[in-house]
Amino acid sequence: MDKKSIITGIIIGLVSNTIGLLIVGLLTAKMAGRSESVLQVFEAAVLENFIGKLISLGAILNLICFFYFIRKQKDSHAAGILIATILIAVGTFITKL
Repeated sequence: MDKKSIITGIIIGLVSNTIGLLIVGLLTAKMAGRSESVLQVFEAAVLENFIGKLISLGAILNLICFFYFIRKQKDSHAAGILIATILIAVGTFITKL
């Protein structure tokens, strides 16, 4: 496997999770019915200890990227996205402790 492709996959996985987290935060703010911003939703998530759930929901975009690279037969990129997802899962687990 090409190390450059794996690193690219890791970066894509982290960026897609960040974008997914922002989308989940935006949807949560809209569903709250109040005029809350995304930052207020994240602050409330940290205070009420459900930030791990939001991060996990943000990882759904990683799934889409992973299957896209599998379909295009770019296994090194897909492996990088898998590594990024595992890193995010470990980070979420550590925040739960």
